[in-house]
Amino acid sequence: MKAMVLERRGGPLQERERPVPVPGPGQVLLKVEACGVCRTDLHLLDGELPDILYPIVPGHEIIGRVAGCGPGVTLSHGVRLGVPWLGYSCGECWYCLHEQENLCDRARFTGYQIDGGFADYTLADHRFCLPVNPDCDAAEAAPLMCAGLIGYRALNMCGSGLQRLGIYGFGAAAHIVAQVVLWQGVELYAFTRPGDEEGQEFARHMGAIWAGDSHQLPDLPLDAAIIFAPVGELVPAALRAVRKGGVVVCGGIHMSDIPTFPYALLWGERQLRSVANLTRKDGENFLGLISKVAIDTHIERYPLHAANQALRDLKEGRLQGAAVLEMAGTAD
Repeated sequence: MKAMVLERRGGPLQERERPVPVPGPGQVLLKVEACGVCRTDLHLLDGELPDILYPIVPGHEIIGRVAGCGPGVTLSHGVRLGVPWLGYSCGECWYCLHEQENLCDRARFTGYQIDGGFADYTLADHRFCLPVNPDCDAAEAAPLMCAGLIGYRALNMCGSGLQRLGIYGFGAAAHIVAQVVLWQGVELYAFTRPGDEEGQEFARHMGAIWAGDSHQLPDLPLDAAIIFAPVGELVPAALRAVRKGGVVVCGGIHMSDIPTFPYALLWGERQLRSVANLTRKDGENFLGLISKVAIDTHIERYPLHAANQALRDLKEGRLQGAAVLEMAGTAD
């Protein structure tokens, strides 16, 4: 099989021939159809995540079909599954026993500590796979496995009764959660890097009633804001934009340092929260929700061997929506 492998910090990914892996106990072998390219993959490439075990195959927005099962797994051949970021948790610690398995100290993550989906085949723990509509377009479904799930969890952290929501960084996660927010009847405000008129127009096209530069303030205070861009200086900017009692949610696994800011920005019972991705329950709830909301993912398709180009396009802000790698021969 072909795999795009990160062998050292900074990359680039190397195309390698590897044997098709054999599933062990509790594992499923998936023939990968498509795998989304996430900003977390950039953090992996740049060595911004701790304890990376090289070599590693990135990719944690996987859609694939069952090609084999290990002992203890009885899934039928050809069943379509999605594989998200969380690939394993211990099931025994306080966090796992209190529905916070995403915070498990022994958790392992797809495309980071477990070889991921930038390959023709991948292994996954069947307990952490999600059922996916067998009739959907695999490439269009791939971003739902992380961009969609992280947006969903971040939105839930904003609390109930939202009327105005701001999103900082209008990319893969933002354009998915925007559709959920609009379906809920919430007014959407989009903040992009200064001068990104194309990104602001994309946000308006997706239904934002206002789109502007990240240093600007909306005409009315927001009930909550979600920060998807990994830029620490956006935290005080978002705190300025939310009302007293409002919530700012940091939606990424990595962010540059947050600058000092006056306590007055936090005062008034404003809340600052972070998201550590997802639980399996999030996955079940989100997939149930999108059966009601017609989510239209905006994607750019790339062949597997063009993974480095997809990563460059993401890093340099040339994408509207999400990049997705499609594997050859997925119709077999």
